[in-house]
Amino acid sequence: MFYEQRMSVPETPTDLRAEYDDQLASIVDRHGLETALDRTGVDRDSLEALLEGDSPEFSLEEAAEIQALESDAPDAETIETMACEHLLLGMTTAVLDVDAVESHLEIDLDAKEVQQKIERRAPMSFAEYVHLQHVIAGRSQ
Repeated sequence: MFYEQRMSVPETPTDLRAEYDDQLASIVDRHGLETALDRTGVDRDSLEALLEGDSPEFSLEEAAEIQALESDAPDAETIETMACEHLLLGMTTAVLDVDAVESHLEIDLDAKEVQQKIERRAPMSFAEYVHLQHVIAGRSQ
């Protein structure tokens, strides 16, 4: 589950995203497309793309809503909070500041944006989350 503390990551952010897309697609498949549409804010096209093996654009909040469909998962807000808290914890473990995280990112975020997103003061896409997690967990290995 993407919101759990990671101590290791695959070689690339793309591999990590594929792992999470597979997990999220499995959740949607088990619960059904209509249930996912009713219980999340994710649009039909994105959910269908996920089921077809694509990597659609959605927010961390929307990924959390999909994850929260699982009966043993916390609610979406708790999942989102835990995901960001684990990023902060990972930064502490790896002794990284936002400048160090920025310098290793393969996407265009500056240190201020990194901090705002991790602290949940700015919205975060799921792709941004995956890239941040890849950098942070990858440095704590």
